[in-house]
Amino acid sequence: MTPALPISIRTRFTPMLLSLLGAMFLTASAHAALPASIDGKELPSLAPLVDNTGPAVVSIATKGTVQAPSNPLMEDPFFQRFFGLPPGMQGGEREVASAGSGVIVDAKKGHILTNHHVVENADEIMITLNDGRTLDAKVIGSDAGTDIAVIQVNEPKDLKQISFGNSDQIRVGDFVVAIGNPFGLQHSVTQGIVSALGRTGISRNGYEDFIQTDASINPGNSGGALINLRGELIGINTAIFSQSGGNIGIGFAVPSNMAKSIMDQILEFGEVKRGLLGVSISDFTPETAEAFGMEEMDGALVQEVVPGSAAEQAGIEVGDIITAIDGKPVTGSAELRNSIGLRRGGEEVKVTVLRDGSKKTVTATLGDLESMATVEADELHPGLAGAEFGSYSPSQGLYSEPAVLVKSVAQNSPAAQNGLRPNDLITSLNKSKVSNPQELADAIEGQAVLVLRIIRGNRALLIQIR
Repeated sequence: MTPALPISIRTRFTPMLLSLLGAMFLTASAHAALPASIDGKELPSLAPLVDNTGPAVVSIATKGTVQAPSNPLMEDPFFQRFFGLPPGMQGGEREVASAGSGVIVDAKKGHILTNHHVVENADEIMITLNDGRTLDAKVIGSDAGTDIAVIQVNEPKDLKQISFGNSDQIRVGDFVVAIGNPFGLQHSVTQGIVSALGRTGISRNGYEDFIQTDASINPGNSGGALINLRGELIGINTAIFSQSGGNIGIGFAVPSNMAKSIMDQILEFGEVKRGLLGVSISDFTPETAEAFGMEEMDGALVQEVVPGSAAEQAGIEVGDIITAIDGKPVTGSAELRNSIGLRRGGEEVKVTVLRDGSKKTVTATLGDLESMATVEADELHPGLAGAEFGSYSPSQGLYSEPAVLVKSVAQNSPAAQNGLRPNDLITSLNKSKVSNPQELADAIEGQAVLVLRIIRGNRALLIQIR
């Protein structure tokens, strides 16, 4: 039998894992304690480091509700009418509970960094401090793209915070310590080294620049601290690579510089306002270099320039190879997407491109991804009433081409009954490609029957609306 391939696992802890704990109690073997010193020389220990930083790491327990999967038949209008079911009947809500970790970064204000997937769907949040106190908390803001969230203790008092380190300065081989609450075992400490930097492709989408470490990270460690030997926060532990669901020595953390950038935007705006360059890109591969008659090199190949975008206004052209942003080399499309997506709309960036063998640097004023046009669907077609559409850019990382984003769908609305869901991407209508709400409106005009091609998660489907 072929062994199962390793997978990336978000390290949130859920009650379903309780059944695993019974097999995890270890019988302590008798070991002689290490002496405090040998020949008068004190042995090195991480204990002072842990004593100083441990109180800033908290455990997080959440309760919430999610929409349970529904039977597709119960969403069919004909089935609903035949059996007298209310329109838009869904599978119903169910309660969920989970646990993870968090890091206090502002003791006075009670701000805590954690992962988006730890507090996603949370209606109640309870944190437990190192001294045993339990406090209520609320979500200030959350960003699924980077899997970072900021929560706040309702009544902060006598908290201890951790200082940010510069994650751009860490190197492969640096010693690190991970602190969190694996399997609900509060304030567990593990140590290891930085195994690799700049890891991408760990999850299906999002903005990735992970620190890889062999410090043990397990379910429940999500949102916990990865610290250097100076006691500085250099990462937020997020995911593991595993066949069994447990640690095999490959864990991933969001770099502290990325986490802090997202936190600053959440605290200022309540959300992340990503910059938009307005290009479709791919890696500049050896095959592409050969086709261009060029030597192999790092960079991102511009495949499309969106009309009216920051890229077009800056003079970027199809076929350009973007090699640097603000002087920092771009190794490929993922790095370019991270570099632009983590900046704010309105920021100026210097883009270095290679065109016809010559380097050129242009200045682009980034657009605002969140401010792109939003269209209410009620007037477009009766079957779409209740939906809200916006523009989707490939820089968001879910799909490689511009499309129409379903931003929201009102419950029990015609759009919901016809099968549209929030975050669906509409790529074509009646075989006509659509890349923004205006193109969708133009394509709908005069059409009685709509056949929408939808990207939902990692699958494509057709929805017919009359």
